Order: sequence, then C-alpha cells, then structure tokens
Amino acid sequence: MQTFGLNYEVKHGCIEDFKNSLMQLIDTMKNCDGHVETKLFADVFQPNSMMIYSNWETKSKFADFVKSDIFKQALNEAVDMLESKPSHFLGTDIRLIKPAHDN
Repeated sequence: MQTFGLNYEVKHGCIEDFKNSLMQLIDTMKNCDGHVETKLFADVFQPNSMMIYSNWETKSKFADFVKSDIFKQALNEAVDMLESKPSHFLGTDIRLIKPAHDN
C-alpha cells in the first residue's frame, strides 16, 4: 500500500472554503482506481493547520491520480487559499487510518 500526505497552512479567512474544496476532492477520489481511503485532519490548536492523508493500492495508482486533471484542478483552486507551499510525505504501508473493514 502507498501512503501520501500533504500538510497545509491555510489562510485564516479561507478555512471553510478550503475544507469544502478538499471534501469535494475526497468525494471524487472515492471513485478513482486504486484509492483505498483518504482523511482530512485539522489541528485543534491551530485550525488553519491541516493534513490530508491518503492510502492507495500501489504507487503507480497514486501516480496516475497525481497526474490527473482532477488533482491538478484541485491544486489550482487551493493555491490562493494557502499561507505557504504544502509539505508532503510519501511512504509504504504507513497506517494512520484504521481500515474501514476493521470495526
């Protein structure tokens, strides 16, 4: 499994718009080939500090998504809402999310 995460510092006046934009992207990702699960987290002490965490079946499935127009459009829409360039991490078999089938 391939894990991808992006850390965002969102402009204070854009928090709700940013969350709505990412929630739409996450909803779209549910139908992408190879997508396992994605979550959006916000720091309770700094609500403008957010992280999106995503698991994919393989690195190549994730790479296909990153090259997609859906992903590029989401980035273009979000860039003006950010304080700075997002930082990211990429790894294999990182489990921050409990799988949906494990109750």
